[in-house]
Amino acid sequence: MNRIGIMAALHDEIAALLEAMGPNAHVHRIGLRDYYVGQVGVRECVVVLARIGKVAAAATAVTLIREFQANALVFTGLAGAVADGPRVGDVVVANALLQHDMDASPLFPRHEIPLLGRSRFDTHAGLSALMAQCARDYLATDFLSDIDPDTSQTFSLGAPTVHTGLIVSGDRFINDAATVQALQSSLPDALCVEMEGAAVAQVCHEYGVPFGVLRTISDRADDTAGVDFSRFLGRVARHYSAGILKRVLEQTPTDL
Repeated sequence: MNRIGIMAALHDEIAALLEAMGPNAHVHRIGLRDYYVGQVGVRECVVVLARIGKVAAAATAVTLIREFQANALVFTGLAGAVADGPRVGDVVVANALLQHDMDASPLFPRHEIPLLGRSRFDTHAGLSALMAQCARDYLATDFLSDIDPDTSQTFSLGAPTVHTGLIVSGDRFINDAATVQALQSSLPDALCVEMEGAAVAQVCHEYGVPFGVLRTISDRADDTAGVDFSRFLGRVARHYSAGILKRVLEQTPTDL
């Protein structure tokens, strides 16, 4: 049976999906993680808390592929904006991912993954296009009822939109303007920064598994990021993840 693996770094981002799976989900404990196998709507899926960082995400991705035969992987979560375009409350769907902290120079060019000969890993075009459309549909409909006016005002959400482009990952929570400027200088097309996606991308590339990464912008990756991140997760991001991913699961072709 074709299964989609759904991953997130924080529990709030998958809580609603676990509720939607109901009591019939089977829980498998592997490597200190609980993998929930069941259905959301009519789609078979495996939902798991990958935890934070590239190693944690890579280990979880391998388990989804090898132990649960996931035919495609989707990672959802929060990110800090590094480009001028994305604003708090916007959604970024990756078309490629890169590890900004990978540097094996002078043996290999900066950012290149040793022995793979590449630094960027492209997402599955069809799956990413579907994720972007589901995000647009969510923002045009359920967003208006999920996010109350006080929350919208608190985070200056305005009219959130969807962006597609490069997402960069590294084992560091970025919360200072100087680091953001350095990322902008070295990777001028990067839209946002997070801590897991590029590791999942590398694993999926090596195993030949389609994947997609979707991030909600929670902050500007500056010195307010820590405060904004925690508040945004509880009041906004959990609604985004549930609303968008349920649509993705409903609409993903069964042969993917």
